[in-house]
Amino acid sequence: MKVLIVGGGGREHALAWAAARSERVTKVYVAPGNGGTATMGGKVENVGFDATDVEGLLGFARSESLGLTVIGPEQPLEKGIVDAFSGAGLPVFGPTRRAAQLETSKVFAKDFMRRHAIPTASYEVFREYGPAKDFLETASVYPQVIKASGLAAGKGVIVAENREEALQAIDDLFNRRVFGDAADEVVIEAFLTGQEASVFAVTDGTSYRFFLPSQDHKRIGEDDTGKNTGGMGAYAPAPLVSGEVLKKVEARIVVPTLEGMRTEGMPYKGFLYIGLMIDQSGEPSVVEYNARLGDPEAQVVLPLLESDLITLLEASLQGALGDAPFKMKDGAATTVVLASGGYPGSYVKGREIVMDEKLKTYDDVVLFHAGTTFDGTTLRTSGGRVLAVTATAPTLKESIDRAYLAAGYISFDGMYYRRDIGAKAFS
Repeated sequence: MKVLIVGGGGREHALAWAAARSERVTKVYVAPGNGGTATMGGKVENVGFDATDVEGLLGFARSESLGLTVIGPEQPLEKGIVDAFSGAGLPVFGPTRRAAQLETSKVFAKDFMRRHAIPTASYEVFREYGPAKDFLETASVYPQVIKASGLAAGKGVIVAENREEALQAIDDLFNRRVFGDAADEVVIEAFLTGQEASVFAVTDGTSYRFFLPSQDHKRIGEDDTGKNTGGMGAYAPAPLVSGEVLKKVEARIVVPTLEGMRTEGMPYKGFLYIGLMIDQSGEPSVVEYNARLGDPEAQVVLPLLESDLITLLEASLQGALGDAPFKMKDGAATTVVLASGGYPGSYVKGREIVMDEKLKTYDDVVLFHAGTTFDGTTLRTSGGRVLAVTATAPTLKESIDRAYLAAGYISFDGMYYRRDIGAKAFS
């Protein structure tokens, strides 16, 4: 079988890596891929299509008689790539454009949760600066969480600690248009206390299987300080999501979400990412939905998947997920993101990446590329998040130590990474 992975980030490298491990797969194409998928060799090959080039990808899938296409990022989902492939009779894994609104429209997601009594923060929706300003000026409690409703590359959320920060945030969104059309609608919601965690499921719309829960590190600075990023590291499993907590997530969030989507005529099939806030009593609330695997969480949950990913996804497409073999490995995984200096603001591209030969001796370490390019001889930086250094080990502490040891064998000018990935698990 030939498989196409759509996307070019660390998540898509991890998906390509997992797909290539399947004995049933003869070829893995990645569109557009990155420097990591370009240098995997063997079954994996980059193809020159942008992830949002729906017509180009559709033509390629037809010409190559692909057995499966897997959508990595959210942008092509918003453009309706799954609808286009399905309409052409081509096997594709991911939610339809309507179903993907759980991620692509925060207003849709919040209203959906309200309709189906799914626990989440209280909120208001604004479409103009004036009413939002009036609301914030009379708000008696801070912080307030301000979100661009549309897609903003994981950076459209501002936690305003006081009125001044909140007013600056809505000025940036409505007036300065820092996130463009993504802020045509803005959600202002109550600040939830607790710790964040991520739960991922693969679902055929009715049945579902959970990957191991993980915890992401969104802020650029240690101790969760500074600006939000796409994610500076992750680990799995997250002790915060105990068996008891997961049962609550299943009963109060996952089941009503899937039932609600079915009853509203848009059954959800694909990866379902639930960003959670878990309070001190172990009660979960939804912070956000994502209509795909997380990045960098995919880089820890996929290496811990023992079952064949492609068999799992095919079973989901056939509505037979409940009968598919599914097993996660024992042990833990940690990934540390190596970023360009200046990220998530401006940064320099084209820095040469140097890797020590000792890295090749670590069988339990995988480098998942995100913002890299390869010109045939030299690997260079091309994005804010450059590499995700993933290590697996019998214990979480060992996987953390292993990931940081491996990170020490990599260098490029301006390289930055957090030194506290996984520390929350021991606090």
